[in-house]
Amino acid sequence: MKRYCIKCESGRVEFLDVLRETDDGFHVRVVRVKDGYDKVVEEFLARNLFEICVKTGFIYETAEAAATVA
Repeated sequence: MKRYCIKCESGRVEFLDVLRETDDGFHVRVVRVKDGYDKVVEEFLARNLFEICVKTGFIYETAEAAATVA
């Protein structure tokens, strides 16, 4: 499973975990942490939207996840 950071306002931490990959896109879990409260949402993200988010830097792979995959 790969983990990505999501750019967001200061004081918040948001992660996107890729749960499954299909031909059309990705089943992901989004975790939002603010003021000690976690909000978890699972949804589908189209492949083209995911690729645009990576290319623009809106989401980027975390160093910890990259180290565990390698």
